[in-house]
Amino acid sequence: MLDLFKKANEFKMTRRSFIGWSSAVAATAAIPVSHGLVAKAQTTAGTKDASGEGVWKTAACWHNCGGRCLNKVLVKDGVVIRQKTDDTHTDSPDYPQQRGCIRGRSQRQQVFGADRLRYPMKRKNWKPGGGKKELRGKDQWVRISWDEALDNVASEIKRISEKYGYDSIWVTGGGDMVNVLSDYGGCNTDWGTTSRGAWTFVPDMMGVGPAPESSINDRIDMRNSQLIVLWGMNPAWSSAGSPAYNFLQTKKAGARFISIDPIYNDTANILGADWVPVRPGSDHALALGMMYTLLDEDNPSTNPLIDWDFLNRCTVGFDKDHMPEGADPKENFKDYLLGTFDQQPKTPEWASEICGVEPRKIRQLAREIGSTNRVALLTGWAPARINEGEGWVQAFSTLGMMTGHMGRSGRMTGVSCHSRASNGGQILIQPGMNGYIIPENPVTNTINHNEIFQAVIDGKFHQQDEGERKVNIQLMYNSFGATMQTRVDISSGIKAARKVEFVVSNAYVLNTNAKYSDIVLPVTTEWEKVGGVLSGNREILIAYTQIVDPLYEAKSDVWIAKQLMKKLGKDPSKVYPFDEKQAFFNTLATSTVIDEKGVNFEPLVTITAQDISEWGVQGKPQKGRIGLKEFLDNGLYQVERKPGDQYGGIAYKNFVEDPKKNPLPTKSGKFEIYCKTIAETSKTGWTEQSPIAKYVPKPKGYESTFDDWESKKKGKYPFQVMNPHYLRRSHSTLNNVPWLREAWPNPVFINKSDAKKLGIKEGETVLLSNEYGKVLRPAHLMESMMPGVIGLPHGAWVEMDEELGVDKAGADNMLCGPVPTGFGTSGWNTATCNLEKWDGEPLEEDVKWPQRIVKF
Repeated sequence: MLDLFKKANEFKMTRRSFIGWSSAVAATAAIPVSHGLVAKAQTTAGTKDASGEGVWKTAACWHNCGGRCLNKVLVKDGVVIRQKTDDTHTDSPDYPQQRGCIRGRSQRQQVFGADRLRYPMKRKNWKPGGGKKELRGKDQWVRISWDEALDNVASEIKRISEKYGYDSIWVTGGGDMVNVLSDYGGCNTDWGTTSRGAWTFVPDMMGVGPAPESSINDRIDMRNSQLIVLWGMNPAWSSAGSPAYNFLQTKKAGARFISIDPIYNDTANILGADWVPVRPGSDHALALGMMYTLLDEDNPSTNPLIDWDFLNRCTVGFDKDHMPEGADPKENFKDYLLGTFDQQPKTPEWASEICGVEPRKIRQLAREIGSTNRVALLTGWAPARINEGEGWVQAFSTLGMMTGHMGRSGRMTGVSCHSRASNGGQILIQPGMNGYIIPENPVTNTINHNEIFQAVIDGKFHQQDEGERKVNIQLMYNSFGATMQTRVDISSGIKAARKVEFVVSNAYVLNTNAKYSDIVLPVTTEWEKVGGVLSGNREILIAYTQIVDPLYEAKSDVWIAKQLMKKLGKDPSKVYPFDEKQAFFNTLATSTVIDEKGVNFEPLVTITAQDISEWGVQGKPQKGRIGLKEFLDNGLYQVERKPGDQYGGIAYKNFVEDPKKNPLPTKSGKFEIYCKTIAETSKTGWTEQSPIAKYVPKPKGYESTFDDWESKKKGKYPFQVMNPHYLRRSHSTLNNVPWLREAWPNPVFINKSDAKKLGIKEGETVLLSNEYGKVLRPAHLMESMMPGVIGLPHGAWVEMDEELGVDKAGADNMLCGPVPTGFGTSGWNTATCNLEKWDGEPLEEDVKWPQRIVKF
């Protein structure tokens, strides 16, 4: 109890602005918001509450869901007392408010949670060289000073780099520490396809990228669509800002919806969509069966289902007469569909055996898409987060090309996801740059996410475009992201963390990165930083300001970076030539907005000489669209839209109208159904890819659930596992928030018929297991789930029972394995497992679990 108050003077408490804690708070959800926190910074920003109760300030909702909605807090006498979302203008379909979801509205518990890390700390049994490394993840913590923490981190960086070389250091996820270590001598970095899956590289090669920025039309044009196919997407959960609202406007305009997904999800329910259940990883086969139907039933005169004019003018590779120069005519896509040379026609019956959709339904889907004039074929990234997912991207895109649903009003084929969900086209507001220097990294090792943990353990990895390299990683610096939680094969991640000589993390709560570290440096949240901007959908830019001073002894990542550079004997001004306030000002000053003609960009923010003087920064006055103070007070600039304005976007419109005059940046200048670039580039990747959308069984996909595919004898892991993005979290962030844990209990989703066969009842604890790990979860039984498929929500923080060797939290990456394929795609939605009733102690509800509060 005394520990809570001995640093009270650091918060400059008064009778009217204080943290009203009691000993009970430490065991409950968070610092009560009604008790508030001192909010001294930037008192000039914000708008007065209409009732005179306080000042509304824009607070960051910074997590990576893609929604990027407006989040405001009411500050009274230096205390945060309430929270709200966008009310900066009247809401309308054309000019919608940027309303936040339950995740944004729970930010108070994230920032002011009782589980915030207060001070630098080290493991009790740590010492230079690692100490008792096997205790990482379960050791006690010891509070230390910032000087001791930074001295230890700098000392270990020096010792390990001198002993093993600079390439013995791995900075996870990127961020400021890559800059620090690059300037010092270099470090290993990692990369992956993350959310985008196979949409990361394939689109540009085919001519349908970059996705999703330019692959679909804007939200107002989408109202011209007659049929909208939502293929593997659920923005009501994954990007819960405006997308579902935008889709509702298309429904009101008369559009019908079809949802192709293993789950009848909330977006489909909102829109009254027809549901086509499909197995994870089998969308490729379904698309081929549909395209075979188009080819089989098309008659240009009596039953036109294929847009032959589009195929002939705008594509290469569909048939033998339109192959690119030098290609084998037998490799054309039409003959592949018909089975001319492989003796396997891709009929609906063939596809049905793989994807689980009845042949008659496959034919019906093809007819609806082919015979409807204006169709929007929209997909999320989830179907491409699979092993060997590159072929799916080719197949989906080819389906749009065959039907000609591209480049015209109400007609589009592409990705609708993240910040571009339901709203494609050119970004109308560009965030500025802070002006910090990014030094070149002398170490060229870039390790794919699928291989990173094994690279630590085995000492080798596949360098993209080159081949195998040796590596000896002995230091892990968790600087940015949630690598230990959000990469495949957490069990190997824990093994890797216990192998190296030193692990350090920047963190504001004891997340998985921090839990398995030797030293943890407490960092500020965005509410404690000087300010910043957030880009969301293409029409908005949010500017947030500092809400509270840094809590306890938390410091910003930039402050930590500068101090470490000093400890390492380097000059911080080479990378950070000015302070964070100047960097924020630079970002605002260099942000731009499309002009009224919708052609060129101009400064967004008007800045006066008085502004520069009041801020105490360097800069030049400029004329923009909105004044600096007004922008910061409102927290949002939004381009006002209306039908027929200059800000719409129809993807590929110029190319489709005149392919010769407006060629695409592909070798042929056209959409490439046959894409030699894909085939050639994949030779230096992990598995070779076909130049056309040939189907191959997906490792850990549906076919892998069988011991014998021909006899359909099920194997050791008979269920498929997918990981839906869940409203409790944005990826793994916010998993610790009690409000969200109570509202969204994180069960495992199981089809009722599967549960009945296994004797599993609603709410019972079940065990999911495979060769990578074991997890426990309460069962939630559903009729709206594809049989044979299990939905394990993405992002739960692993809670290992080391004695039983089981994760009680249900972390999806305990079951997702490292299977690098194609261009290094991470295949989270291709995983298999066994499912059974748990015969041990039943799980307690997550909300009743103690928070990860560090006590010294």
